[in-house]
Amino acid sequence: MKFKYQAKTKDGEMQVGFVEAADRDTAVAILTSHELFVLSVAEEAPPTFLDRVSGFLARTRRKDLIIFARQLATLLEARLPLSDALKILNEQTANKTLKEAVYQVSQDVNAGLSFSQAMGRQASVFPDYYVEMVRAAEVTGNMNEVATFLADYTEKEGDLASKVSSALIYPAIVLALFVVVAFILLTFVYPSLGGVFAQNGVSLPWYTQILLSTGNFLAQWWIAVVVVAAALIVLLVNYLSTSEGKAVLDEAKLRLPIAKKVDLPVVLARFGNSMALLVHGGIPIAQALEIVSHMVGNTLYQDVVHDVADDVRQGMLLSQSIAKHPDYFPPLVSQMVAVGETTGKVEDMLNRLAGIYTREADQMAGNLVELIQPILMIGMGLMVGLLFASVLIPIYNLTVNIH
Repeated sequence: MKFKYQAKTKDGEMQVGFVEAADRDTAVAILTSHELFVLSVAEEAPPTFLDRVSGFLARTRRKDLIIFARQLATLLEARLPLSDALKILNEQTANKTLKEAVYQVSQDVNAGLSFSQAMGRQASVFPDYYVEMVRAAEVTGNMNEVATFLADYTEKEGDLASKVSSALIYPAIVLALFVVVAFILLTFVYPSLGGVFAQNGVSLPWYTQILLSTGNFLAQWWIAVVVVAAALIVLLVNYLSTSEGKAVLDEAKLRLPIAKKVDLPVVLARFGNSMALLVHGGIPIAQALEIVSHMVGNTLYQDVVHDVADDVRQGMLLSQSIAKHPDYFPPLVSQMVAVGETTGKVEDMLNRLAGIYTREADQMAGNLVELIQPILMIGMGLMVGLLFASVLIPIYNLTVNIH
């Protein structure tokens, strides 16, 4: 459960934030253990749809996180204490949401929390993999390197996401225009044509009858249809923001052929990059896998990586455990990891894997339009042909009857 609190530090400074606890008494105990004088503690209500919308509008952009990570790495390389670095970052951050989060993290660190614990309490701003990587850096002591990795990693993710978005813009615009035109034709044009055909006794094909019936229905109820469609879209977006909805969407990404071609290389590139860095930092394989499970960005892979971590703890080789999941890890992954285990160069093999799948992800993102365009064109061609045939054939029959 999440509780919002107000408290004062031993220096008398007011502190407001959130704490995760099983119940209110436990939340008070946690705050008290950090030398805070608790003024109020209240359970945070589940976010409403409007809260999600406002949160989306005020969200921290990927660019802001990149700048934050790079500046943090620079300040730590200059051997500034973490508390001073966070204070400077708070002053320099322009994004209001991130600025407030950095302030809360700074306050929590000064109150005795670890950096990862403080970031974890700002989960709406800092992704899970930020928190997990910082937690690993606290163990290995390579915070500078991790901060630089997070900046590079977030930047690469942003570049890839931009490529995918750019590739989808054209098909999305074309599809949206087609839907709008088809809606206008069915709602406002077809009903009037239906009256002309009925007056002249023209025999109508079955598909024309279906479209005319649909048009007559839309002509009477188009406002209700628009409202219902908008409500369904809102409900769908709301559902996909839940844990169950994310799991369904992640499964669809791995089951649909075109989506899998784009998403699978991205997930495997994340896996290789993050595992290589953690192994380089001296993190045990099983612990590294637990951290990586929060970074792959797919709930199905998260469960699979957890299973792999359990196998490794029980003494199984990483390559053997990966080979048990051929639906999620292609044979190349287990084979290259096995080579790394034999030669003692697991980190090098993981880096090579990351490079292979990063290039594949870039290539697939660049070819996304070529993959979608033929399907889109064929589907729209059939629909446009049906729309025009349903009108032109009855008109042809009408002219034949007149002559």
